[in-house]
Amino acid sequence: MLTARQQEILDYLTAQMHQTGVMPSTREIQQHFRFASQTASINHLKALEKKGAIQRMAGKARAVSLPSMLNREPVIDLPLYGQIAAGMPETIDQEPESRVAIDAASFGVKPGVPSFALKVRGDSMIDAHIMDGDTAILEAREPRNGDIVASLIDGETTLKRYLVKNGTPFLHAENSRYPDLIPCNELVAQGVLIGLLRGRQGIARA
Repeated sequence: MLTARQQEILDYLTAQMHQTGVMPSTREIQQHFRFASQTASINHLKALEKKGAIQRMAGKARAVSLPSMLNREPVIDLPLYGQIAAGMPETIDQEPESRVAIDAASFGVKPGVPSFALKVRGDSMIDAHIMDGDTAILEAREPRNGDIVASLIDGETTLKRYLVKNGTPFLHAENSRYPDLIPCNELVAQGVLIGLLRGRQGIARA
């Protein structure tokens, strides 16, 4: 049986997973419950794991799953590679900063399909209903004309619509304040958008 505090933490973990698709870190748990240190968060997670309320992966701060999730459609644990500019291009980290758990059926993907997540920053895709703070779920495959993609353009990464005109690919923003991006040297699609996790508003399919 869980203590009252353990139940509160379990409810918080469950709510965050349902709202954002991202398990809160031990620091976020500490801040939410106003613990004096992260150690208190870690100890509570260990207690929840011991009682079978959660499952944890050693060495992974956010790699926590809820047994209640196991009876739902398959859940895919994707790497979250930081932020991507929905604005002008910028560099992006190559190492995942955390993980994102998604319901496979909600996005129409299967376990084993190369996929990843990026946090959207900026407003260049607002007319495609992609907002600052959304989490983009992308599939690593060749894009089709009109797909929204995370692209490496002349060494920097951005989220835009992939278009081809007269055999030449370029990137188009869904916001009239931003210009089309035509590569000087290279344009490499890194992933095709298949869906979004709204900041706290649920799931949107691409």
